[in-house]
Amino acid sequence: MNGADTAWILVATALVLFMTLPGLALFYGGLVRARNILSVFTQTFAVACLMSVLWLLAGYSIAFGPAESGLWGGLAKVGLLGVDADSLHGSLPEVLFFAFQMTFAIITPALIIGAYVERIGFGFVMAFSGLWMLLCYAPVAHWVWGGGFLADGGIFGANGVKDFAGGIVVHETAGLAALVVAVVLGPRRDRTKPPHNPGFVAIGAAMLWVGWFGFNGGSQLAADGTAAMALTVTHISAATASLTWAAWEKIKYGKTSLIGLVTGTIAGLASITPASGFVGPIEALVIGGVAGVLCQEACSLIKNRLKIDDTLDVFAVHGVGGMFGTIMIAVFGAGSALAQLGSLAIVGLFTVVITYVIARAVALALPLRVDQETEYTGLDLAAHGEQAYEFNS
Repeated sequence: MNGADTAWILVATALVLFMTLPGLALFYGGLVRARNILSVFTQTFAVACLMSVLWLLAGYSIAFGPAESGLWGGLAKVGLLGVDADSLHGSLPEVLFFAFQMTFAIITPALIIGAYVERIGFGFVMAFSGLWMLLCYAPVAHWVWGGGFLADGGIFGANGVKDFAGGIVVHETAGLAALVVAVVLGPRRDRTKPPHNPGFVAIGAAMLWVGWFGFNGGSQLAADGTAAMALTVTHISAATASLTWAAWEKIKYGKTSLIGLVTGTIAGLASITPASGFVGPIEALVIGGVAGVLCQEACSLIKNRLKIDDTLDVFAVHGVGGMFGTIMIAVFGAGSALAQLGSLAIVGLFTVVITYVIARAVALALPLRVDQETEYTGLDLAAHGEQAYEFNS
């Protein structure tokens, strides 16, 4: 065990959990109507709790177990069987590696929440999220990070897919799953209301930005120069994407909004995630600069042209950003174009199919969508018996 590596990953683990609780909860909560903010908080917090338990019971073993099939890790480490405080994963205690990866298993299904807020049944959220993490996220994590068939030595030979911190494993899977659920669920009955609290959105985005240093920097699993570079390029991409999003918004609409500025931040963070261990600051500047415009145009395409109510732009920001960053690894010569594009296609097809099957199956047992009156009055009071604010009407 290396003490410095262990100390850094302890911090990184806390930072990644901080991204979901409270970062993502505030970011998403501020974007919805005032009558639905507590439903978003409840969904985010409950998903984090459920994923933690399921990761212990089966998810970690599926993703990082010792099975050598290339498709999944098996069940040898269910419940962390055989793992104690002295067990090692590289230079880290394995239980710490388990905890670090658990925070990724938490935030990935939590990201999908943004696609279906304000109209989803809470029971459906819990059942869908749990099954999706076990049947979609964990296998993909094994394919890419757990020595599976997309990694080095797999179907692409010695030059397997490069995904440093989750452009494919986290952002592509969550983004495509969000799109599928949004299509299955259908649009909100009223899509005209603006975000109720842009201040919460900005605070949540700031927390995500800080937490992302653990997300990307921690993915090196060591306290070394690569971790420091990953942290640095993460910041540069986020800052640049914020500026280009704001500038493009000014050109198109004549104003720069706070919501737009901080959404650009998230676009830059998602886009640099897969490449953060393979590129330098100038490449990060390019990635962030393009992401701020690319993801903004993707938002317009999905909502205005395709008329898909991916409510909080999960696919356009996370999905498009993560896939773009994955491709840029090959563009900058740090990975094989075949492996990068092929892995995106394989994981994309798998995610779409498995997400659709899970969503339809769960909908047979649990209400997919709340009734019209609940959607109108808000999920906070109807579904959870609480209100964040006092209303006169």
